[in-house]
Amino acid sequence: MASDFDRRRFLKAASAAGLVGLAGCSGGPTGDGSDGSDGADGDDGDDGMNASEGADGDDGEDGMDGSDESDGSDGEGGPAANIGMVYATGGLGDGSFNDQAQQGAIQAEEELGIEFREAQPDEVSQFSTFQQQFAESADPDYDLVCCIGFLQADSLSETSASYPDQDFMIVDSVVQADNVASYTFREHEGSYLAGLMASLLTTRDFSAGAGSTAGDSTNVGFVGGVESDLIQKFQAGFEAGVAAGSDDVDVSVNYTGSFNDPAAGREAATAMYNSGADIVYHAAGNTGTGVFQAAQEQERFAIGVDRDQSITRPDYADVILGSMVKRVDTAVYNAIEATVDGEFPGGSNVTLGLDNDGVELVYGDQLGSEIPEAVRDEVSTAREDIIAGDISVPSEV
Repeated sequence: MASDFDRRRFLKAASAAGLVGLAGCSGGPTGDGSDGSDGADGDDGDDGMNASEGADGDDGEDGMDGSDESDGSDGEGGPAANIGMVYATGGLGDGSFNDQAQQGAIQAEEELGIEFREAQPDEVSQFSTFQQQFAESADPDYDLVCCIGFLQADSLSETSASYPDQDFMIVDSVVQADNVASYTFREHEGSYLAGLMASLLTTRDFSAGAGSTAGDSTNVGFVGGVESDLIQKFQAGFEAGVAAGSDDVDVSVNYTGSFNDPAAGREAATAMYNSGADIVYHAAGNTGTGVFQAAQEQERFAIGVDRDQSITRPDYADVILGSMVKRVDTAVYNAIEATVDGEFPGGSNVTLGLDNDGVELVYGDQLGSEIPEAVRDEVSTAREDIIAGDISVPSEV
């Protein structure tokens, strides 16, 4: 049976459609929302606003007029902090980047007693609106606004200057402002391990689950979302890892231009599989769902990103060799915890990599045990060599 907490979260999402018109109320962005469980297409089809109730047991049915006693006002029953979450385009239910960020907020809600509300922009132009609505809210007064994704950087540079008394954090970019804490990752390090694994497997005959390699393959694939310096870090690390595994394996690259277009991901990956690739790694958010679909259809393999996608996308676990996990949840949780403790690191940039478990290659829940021990050992050795500084992983293509 689902917990009361899960039930309340679902009820909030289900009832919020009728509350969208109140988005401009003093409580900040709230509304339509998704519980992030279906992940079918990552697009909720409404205006992208969602409220999350706290851990105090309030069912949050109204959630937006600031009248309940857990809204962060002066009452003793108020939360430890009120947090605003502005997600990347693609929204919740992506089984990847946004869902990972939400896990950090949920963990803080459960362990620290905070409350958070969420906004799911459909496009980049909405970032400023949601950032400003949280900053302008007086009831509750948000202690921290979390901005998820590098595409929010330009908007946040302006918003943070306009609201110098509001604290913000951003994931995947650096905004130079005293009221902004920036959290970035060494994605290239984890991607190197993904590339090494792919190279070692594609050059041998290997079958597991619903996929197989040809053994004589000379290429693997990389599908990116929006082409940018950030996503090219994934590509650069992956290509370096592939080269370390074999000089004879090339990497086919395709940027779809979107983090929320599974059809484009499917098309891109299918073309790669048809050209001889038997493993495709994606750094494309919900677009990567299409990569998994293509892998199943072509009876090949894929590598996920940001979360263990063999868990978050269980329908495709039989073709997901592993995932390059990026601990966005850690960044969100740490920023919230620092806020609660009165130690918010404004003006700083925190970088997370292999050495502090900010990124990691995790093997697939269903296929991991099938990967040859020799491959796993070589990947493990490379991980330690990167941490020790013996392997320098490029971050640019």
